[in-house]
Order: sequence, then C-alpha cells, then structure tokens
Amino acid sequence: MLSVRMLSFFILIFSLCDADSICPPEDNPLILSPHEIIEEYGGNPVTVNCSTTLAKHKGMYFTVGNETSHIIEEQMNISQSVSLSDWNVKIKCKVKLNESHECSKDLQVITFKNPEVVYSVQLENVMGKETQYRLQCDIINVAPVQYLTVSWYKNNESIETQIFNDTIKTPVNVSSILRVNISREENVVEFRCEAQLNFGRQEQKTPAISQTQKVSAHYAPELNTESTKAFSSLEGNNITLSCEAVGNLPPVYNWTCDGEIMLENANSLNITRVKHNTTCTCTATNYLGNITNTINVHVEPKGCPLTLTPSEMVVRFGDPISINCSTSPTDVEGMGWEAPFGGTGFERPPVVTWRVEKLEEWAPSPFCYVTLNNGSQIIVRPVITVYKTPDFVSVSDMGRGPMVEGREYDLKCDVINVAPVQNLTVTWYRGNETVKTETFNDSTMTPVNAFSTLRISTQRDYNGLTFRCEAELHLGPKGPKFLPNVTSPPYTAVVLYKPFLEACPDHVTVVESAAFSIDMLSCQPDGNPPPTVQWFYEEKLINPSKSLTRTDSGKYTAVVENSLGRSDTSVHITVEFSPSFTCKEHYEITVNDKQQSTCEPVGLPTPTLTWFKDGKQVVSPQRWKKNDSGKYLLNAHNTHGTAEHTLYLDILYAPEFKEGNESKEVLQGEDVTLSCSADSNPPSNIRWLYTAAVNSNITTEGHQKIVTITRATSTNAGFYVCVAENKVGRNTRFITLMITGNTSKVLFPAIWALLALLIIGLTLLMVFFHNWQKKRGQYSFVPVCQMSNIAQANGNA
Repeated sequence: MLSVRMLSFFILIFSLCDADSICPPEDNPLILSPHEIIEEYGGNPVTVNCSTTLAKHKGMYFTVGNETSHIIEEQMNISQSVSLSDWNVKIKCKVKLNESHECSKDLQVITFKNPEVVYSVQLENVMGKETQYRLQCDIINVAPVQYLTVSWYKNNESIETQIFNDTIKTPVNVSSILRVNISREENVVEFRCEAQLNFGRQEQKTPAISQTQKVSAHYAPELNTESTKAFSSLEGNNITLSCEAVGNLPPVYNWTCDGEIMLENANSLNITRVKHNTTCTCTATNYLGNITNTINVHVEPKGCPLTLTPSEMVVRFGDPISINCSTSPTDVEGMGWEAPFGGTGFERPPVVTWRVEKLEEWAPSPFCYVTLNNGSQIIVRPVITVYKTPDFVSVSDMGRGPMVEGREYDLKCDVINVAPVQNLTVTWYRGNETVKTETFNDSTMTPVNAFSTLRISTQRDYNGLTFRCEAELHLGPKGPKFLPNVTSPPYTAVVLYKPFLEACPDHVTVVESAAFSIDMLSCQPDGNPPPTVQWFYEEKLINPSKSLTRTDSGKYTAVVENSLGRSDTSVHITVEFSPSFTCKEHYEITVNDKQQSTCEPVGLPTPTLTWFKDGKQVVSPQRWKKNDSGKYLLNAHNTHGTAEHTLYLDILYAPEFKEGNESKEVLQGEDVTLSCSADSNPPSNIRWLYTAAVNSNITTEGHQKIVTITRATSTNAGFYVCVAENKVGRNTRFITLMITGNTSKVLFPAIWALLALLIIGLTLLMVFFHNWQKKRGQYSFVPVCQMSNIAQANGNA
C-alpha cells in the first residue's frame, strides 16, 4: 500500500497536470541534465539525461520533433542523444502518471552559427569642416539573430550597441548602420564594428568577430601661406617652381605657363634654360574644388650691359616710384627710359632714372634701353606690381538671419575695390579662431570686388559670437614688411535655439529655517528667444519665490519654453528641519506591552532620541514593567537643533492577589472572616461570589472586601470566590470553607469538591470567553452566573 504522504503527492500531481502534458514548473517532477544546450550547429551530438522524483509512474520517454522514443517503465532516469543538425529541434521529456495524465519538461536547445562580418564605408556629404560617413556592418549568416549584439567603437571607445529582436532560428543576414561626422581637427579616426552572440551569462558568449576601418575629414585644396608668388633667375638657368597645397583627398596638380600647358599631376615644375620673363600658374584640384597659385618669373639676360636697381618693385597705387638703369660698357652711344609717362629721352650713360611722383597706372610697362656704337639696341624691363588695399571689407548673412540652431547658413565677406586680386587672401575668424582661408585665381591687375563665403552649421554656442574676415595682400618678398590688410567690422551671430536649464543640480538639501525658495536654485534658463520658466510640484504650478517648509520635500520640475520648443528639468529637494514633538503629555500603557513609538519626535535628519527619568539617562525598555510609571524627559537632537518634551507614563496592569487559593476549616458556631484585596492599576473592583446566608455580611475596608460570617453553620460551608477586575483584566481567588462538628463533615467535602470542579471549569470558560471577546475589540465583559442557590454579593454589607 502507498503511504498517505505518497498518495497525497499523487493527488497533487493529478490535479496539477493537464491533458496537454504540462506541469507547473514549481511542481514538475522531471529534472533535465543539462537543463539547456547551447552548441554550434553541426557539432557532435549531445546526450541529455532526464530523471524523475516519482518512485511510481507508468513510464518515461522523449519526444524529438514528431518522433517518440520507447516508453521505459520502472526506471527513474532515461537519456537521449540530441543532434545538432536541426535549427528548430524541439525536445521534451515526459512521464506518464496514469493512462490519461502525464507531465513534461522542455529542453531548451540553442544551435548557433558564428557570423562573418563585412564592413563598408560610404562618404555621404561634406559640410564645411565636417565630413559625414555612413558606416555599414553586414553580419552574414548568423543564427539565432535574437542573441546577436553589434557594438561600434570609435578609437577603441564604445559608442553604440545594437541588438536584434527577430526570433527566427535559422541563419540570416542583418546590417547595422552608423552615421558619423568627422571634423578636420580629428584627422584620422578608427571605427570598429564588433559582432558577438550573447546568450545571457558571461561564460555563454561566443568570440567577438570584428573589422576596423579608418576615416578622415575631406576638404578642398588650400595653398600653403608661404607659397611662392614671384621668382627671379638669370637667363639660361634651370629653375624649379613649386606649388604647396594641402587637401583631402590629396590634390592633383596642373601647370600652365603663358597659357601653355606645361605639366600634369606634379607639385613642381622644372624649366630648362629659362629665356625670358614668364607667368606660370599651378592649379591644385580634388573633387571638392581647386586652388590656383600664380608665379611671376623674372629673367635677367646674361651678359646684359644694363642693370636695374631695383629690378622688381611692389608699389601702392598713387605712391612715387623710381628705378635706376645703369651700364658699364664704353661702347655705348646713349641710353634712356621708354614709358607712357616718366620717360627720359636719349641720355648719356652710365645712369638714367625712371621716376614717377604718383604712380596711377595699374600695369606700368616701362623699359630701359641702351644703344651701342654699332647701332644695336638692348632693352630690359622691371617687374612692377601695383597694389591697392580694399576700400572696405564687410560680413553679412545675406538677409537670412536670425539663424536657427542646427541649420546651415552662408556668411559672405565682401572685399571692395582691391588689386591685384590674385595676391588676395581672405581669412575667416570665429571669435579668435581661424576657420577658413581662401585665395583667388583672377589675373586681373585692376581693382575688382571679390567675395568669400563661409558655410556654418549653427550651434547654440554661436549665439552672440562674432565672425569677421580679413583681406590681406600677399605681395611676396619685395612687398611691404607688414602685409597690407583690412579687417571687416565684427558680425555678431544671432542664433535661435530651444530652451534648457543649465547648472541645475539633481538633488539639493536645504534647511527649513533658511527660508529657501525655488528661485534660489542655481538653475539658469537659457534659450533664444529668452524662455519662460514655470515650476511644478506634484503636477501643480507653484510660486517659486515661496519659502519651502518641512512638508515640501520632493521632486520639482521646471518647464522652460520659447517659440522653438520646451524642455523639462527635475530637481529633488530635501527640506531638513530641527526636531520637535507633537505628542501628548500623558500616556497609559499596559504592562508587558512591547516598547513602541509612544512619543516620537519629528525632524530631518531623523533625530536621536534620549530618555531621562529622575534626572538620569535611561534605556527605553523592550517591555514595560509596573515600576516604569513616572515622569520622563525626552531629548531629541539632530544637526539642526535640540528639542525636549516632558512625558508622563502610567503603566496599567491587571489585578494580582497577594495570597493564592486556600482551604479554611472552622468549627460550627465559630465566627469567620474572609478578606480579599488585589494590587492593580487602575485599582480593581472587587466582588465576592458565594452562597448567601442570613449570617453572612460583606464590608469594605480601603481596597479590600471582607466577608464576615457570624456563628458559622453547615449552610456556610462551600466555595467563596473573590473576583478582582479592572479595565486591563481580571483575576479570581478561591477559598474553600469547611465547617466541622456535625455529621455533614464527611458528606459536604465531597459535594463541595464536585462544586469546586464545576465552578473552576465555568471560571476558566468565562476567562477564555473574555479573552476572546477582548481580541475582537470588546472590553466590557460582565459574566452572569446562573448557578442554583448561588447569589452575588456586591458593595458594603
């Protein structure tokens, strides 16, 4: 036969298992080992064991997909080989409880395949100093994809993680896309894409598969500020002209001299045996634009009998100019200067000077000539650059302001009436930071108007920031010591942006006595247009200038709003305050009650409470005793102050008799006195319960009740019950009175013994019923005794 315990267990199993072979997990009698399988697809088969806690069953078996293994009876353990070549394998172990009920447990099988990673980079856009890339990480042939984590790293620092929710178990291809902006200041940045299968625990991770790519900001070519603008050489020398430009992608170079294409895809040009003055132009180009540098090559003939001092000059338009032309040969007939103005005519050697008091020609072309005695003539020309600084330089937003954060805008720098423009360099400044430099290719020598644009992606930090541009003429080594330049007046950007609160703490602790208000927080609203600020507490609008009190601790939310949007910021405020007492002065506590919060102070931080009695520090008891009544001084202290409170405790306790139950034997005819008193708080109400007789009387003396029997007879024999009761409880004392001296001496004790047992039983029943009523909240219980021939005597006899 089955034990009662085993039978109950089977009844429980029968009630919990349904016809679908499922048992609640907490009552399932099956145990799988291992409880889950996580293995790579196609690996060696894994053996799983299934055991049961049931000593009696109708058989155990496995189901693998739609196939069922043999049912094995009278065993508590079976095993099954699990193939790892099925992505959707479903395995269950089952135990038959009877012919119609069984329980089962699923084996979790995860077959995985580590992926391959293909990483590609696509440049999407170049915006000013930033380049936007689209990084794509293709994860090929991964399963199950729901456990896949793709992590992106920038210079080995994690910046983004992506997980996938698809529950398909077979291999799939997925992609993770990351868009990044690379600034020119960052130079080369390394990005890594890392794919990993993560099954929940640290030890259940596959090795990470990753690939790395490096990207950098692209920008149009820019000339080196020291690039050559002029070059001098003797006739017949070999010369090399260089062009220094930077850009990303690296620029391709093209050279032309006097309009003729000379060389492609090199940043230097070699000229063999230079013969005459020439102008060469270098153009550096990439897909974002090009930049041009023009170099004037001055060639002095070899063996020329003429010497120019200086041979090259840079002069401001309207300034005076003079150049000496000298010769040393003796076979000279004469020499002079030929020019539209300032010519000298034919003069005697060895020196002749070309002088103009006010040069107002943009492309002067004077030349010095010498006529030899044989009639031949030799000429030489100086290189003269005439420049003019701009009349003014200005920056404007072309009427598109004010700006809005996050949008792109073009600022325009207008340079008015400058020459020669090919020597002009415009430099942009944001505050004191150089943000762009631009040169110009126009070979026009007369004054022109030029402009440069600066594209900016506006940020809120730009609001109130100044932009300016500076126009400089780079005139080469023969030019002025200090570059001629004109700077624009500053353009002050006005950027509109959504509001927010800055310098706002997460949590603030204040003191009630300091009269702290919300508007005293360090929170500073920022936004353009200037936002409005409203504070809310418990979703209600509040006055931020109102002082906070002890009841105002909690979360406060500021809503800042302007025409571009709104934002919320929350601050948790704790209002601390000094201790105080709000309790009564007098408490009544029942003896043996557990110590409780009779009188607790309020304060924050929570005050330290110290008890004093009769001037001495005492420890608050775990349970109250009778002698704990009295006057107490309570002292509460925290970091913000101290408070005191006088407390009177009255310890209440049920009646207690000084004497216990007793038997008393007296002679017939003898006077008998029975007294009853009890110690209690509050004082007890004392009653006697006994069989009334004409010779008995009850009197009261102080707190005791006295039964007086005059000349006792057999009718006075029996039980006398003293009942002491107060609002805390009641107590009962029994006195058995026996009268001797007649024939009833033997009979009466037996009768009284029976009556005593009956009364004791009724009394215990009354006490039990009283306690039961008291637990239910009823505290007024007056028993009614309906014993025949028993009378109740109360009060004074």
